[in-house]
Amino acid sequence: QASHAKRTGSAVLFLLDEILHGTNSHDRLVGARGVIRTLLETGAIGLVTTHDLALSNMLTELDVKARNVHFCDEWIEGKMTFDYRIHEGVVPKGNALSLMRLLGLEV
Repeated sequence: QASHAKRTGSAVLFLLDEILHGTNSHDRLVGARGVIRTLLETGAIGLVTTHDLALSNMLTELDVKARNVHFCDEWIEGKMTFDYRIHEGVVPKGNALSLMRLLGLEV
């Protein structure tokens, strides 16, 4: 649809969750960057969710067309909770290793 929007000038709202998930990391990054760039070139607006920190670095190429935001998580009594408030920037810490340790994995 990104290429269709580019050809026709259609208005597009996009919501991309873990774009190209399941693809190897190199191809996912190259492909996701291409899709996002194409959408933004058409004037589309939207959201992209990702755990891929390399994709968040794309912001420098997009000038003011995009920004990184995140939710904060916190461990309370052995449970992960989220504040569901938008914070500027890339999330400063990960939580996957804590989850793995909780499952008994030695990481």
